[in-house]
Amino acid sequence: MCDVLQIARSTFYYEAKEQTSEDDVAEAIADIFHKNRKAYGTRKIKVKLQERGFVVSRRRIGRIMKEQGLVSTYTVSQYKPLKSACNEASTANTLNREFDQTEAKRVVVSDLTYVKVQNRWHYICVLIDLFNREIIGHSVGPHKDAVLVSRAFATVQGDLSQIQWFHTDRGSEFKNQKMDALLETFEIGRSLSMKGCPYDNAVAEATYKIMKTEFVNQMNFQSLRHLELELYDYVNWFNKHRIHGTLGYMTPVQYRHAALKNAV
Repeated sequence: MCDVLQIARSTFYYEAKEQTSEDDVAEAIADIFHKNRKAYGTRKIKVKLQERGFVVSRRRIGRIMKEQGLVSTYTVSQYKPLKSACNEASTANTLNREFDQTEAKRVVVSDLTYVKVQNRWHYICVLIDLFNREIIGHSVGPHKDAVLVSRAFATVQGDLSQIQWFHTDRGSEFKNQKMDALLETFEIGRSLSMKGCPYDNAVAEATYKIMKTEFVNQMNFQSLRHLELELYDYVNWFNKHRIHGTLGYMTPVQYRHAALKNAV
């Protein structure tokens, strides 16, 4: 056939090999995309493809995703709710936007976000370790209050006294007698963002944007228990399977284990 068509045999084998490679790459891209909650774009898919032995450009990945109709959840526009009135406490912003920490649990940040459960608003609270962006505590409930935050602390594994600083915005749920007593008991220092400055708690804000896009907006919660179970599953994926650009495309748990090995 090559003689009839007057083409080199090497050309035939090259084209056949490229076609097989294209199919393999497309299958791998679709697999990575769906196994990661449809959240990964070309940059993260490229990293995961490299782990499987594929060296593919982001442009090629984008073309294949477009051909297969794979649209990242990050294309969905975000809605921002109104913030509650802030408190006027004199507590200083000790963190001062030093988001890159070199010690586990030295600084934990937090915030709340809202979610609908059968047409009723509920709230999610997560505690984030700035060292590796790991969600170390979480809770859900129908009320935006100190009880919700306290329950998130109760899910933290290990000694709470390891936490040196707790940083949040100035929501009243974070600065009240109940929270003051909890932090005093475990000798945890307090840091509050400046009034009206969300950039002072940027990591928590960014984490909630991720959760909204990858988790909340993709679900239809039927009950508080349903929300609790799905949040537990998401946090497990977020910590153990979701790669983070700020961590050199490692998961939070991988990053923590790598740091422990380097310290030995």
